[in-house]
Amino acid sequence: MVDFSGYFKSYFDYLPILLIVISLYWTRIVGGPWVPSSMQVIHRMLDMAEVGPDDTVYDLGCGDGRVLVAAAKRYHARAVGIEIDPIRYLWCQILISVLGLRKQVQIIFGNLFNADLRKADIVVCYLMPDALSKLEKKLKTELQPGKRIVSNKFSFPTLEMVKKDGNAILYTITPNQSEINSQ
Repeated sequence: MVDFSGYFKSYFDYLPILLIVISLYWTRIVGGPWVPSSMQVIHRMLDMAEVGPDDTVYDLGCGDGRVLVAAAKRYHARAVGIEIDPIRYLWCQILISVLGLRKQVQIIFGNLFNADLRKADIVVCYLMPDALSKLEKKLKTELQPGKRIVSNKFSFPTLEMVKKDGNAILYTITPNQSEINSQ
């Protein structure tokens, strides 16, 4: 039997382990587990959405920041990531600083369901179907007609699909779907 009594002298010694455990399971409860998209899928998603330098791309559950970096570096867009996992949030902050993208990329620590998405031209997400169901009403309420949404792998329940290429699924908010004008 292994004796760990010499390793943990106070409750603070358990803090790193606790943070890792919370990091691994908290995102599963909120929107989905962290599963990074391949760069090939990310480029396909951003190409489908026709990201350009005048666009603001929001990545909901930005994980390690790879969508944000691609949007900023390859497409010269402004990018905003929302991440609830404290470890991945800090990783993104460091990554954006090291890459010199601070002026183009912003990382918000918080729950994507509480974030204001009205400034988004394009929303990118890789969330579980139940989270997409919950997110759909928010997108219809906050996004203007013509704004684009790209999902990796999973579909929104009632948004009309514009295009599908492999795992990348493109949607556009239409005047009939947007609840902004009907309020």
